Amino acid sequence: LHVFAIAFALEVSVGKTNTVTALNNSSVLLPCTFATCMGFQDLVFTWYFNSTELVGIYQGKIKNKATEPTLVSRNPRVDFVGSTTKKDNNISIVLNGVEFSDAGKYTCHVKNPRERNAQHNATIVLSVVHEMVETDNTVTLIIVGVVGGLIGLFILFMLIKRVVLFIIKKTQDGKKECLVSSSGNDNTENGLAGSKAEQKAPPKA
Repeated sequence: LHVFAIAFALEVSVGKTNTVTALNNSSVLLPCTFATCMGFQDLVFTWYFNSTELVGIYQGKIKNKATEPTLVSRNPRVDFVGSTTKKDNNISIVLNGVEFSDAGKYTCHVKNPRERNAQHNATIVLSVVHEMVETDNTVTLIIVGVVGGLIGLFILFMLIKRVVLFIIKKTQDGKKECLVSSSGNDNTENGLAGSKAEQKAPPKA
């Protein structure tokens, strides 16, 4: 269990997304951070391009958490922009003068001798484009508008339906009241048989 814990104590991350897009002839940030609950001593980190482990584009060494990395080797177009004296242990780099040939996989590899030389890495994919293309949200907006309109019409239809049913119910109730009241009217004035008019008793002989 102790060995298992050590093997998974070191973690390396390139952030929430593992893809980056850069314009040709621009500079691009390649993010990377590491974390370890075991602490570190003489930690070495290396950035590789397309997993070519023989030659890294940047390599640095960190004595301990109180010191910043010292440069071991680097590509002339790569600059270190991180900081390891802060809590996040940032070992990010910037690639300058990006070319189309720079597109590919960039692996951030970390080795910590304090954890029995535990190693871990994370990879980020770089895409190089001639120009940035804005995402066309027209179709999405149309769909949202249509759906919203349909929902609005449905709500309006239900409201109209309730009003119509309410009016019909009130009208029917009014007719019922009218029928009840008319059925109980005194028909004496009309001289109808069975009326409630008092009839004179026949004269006694």
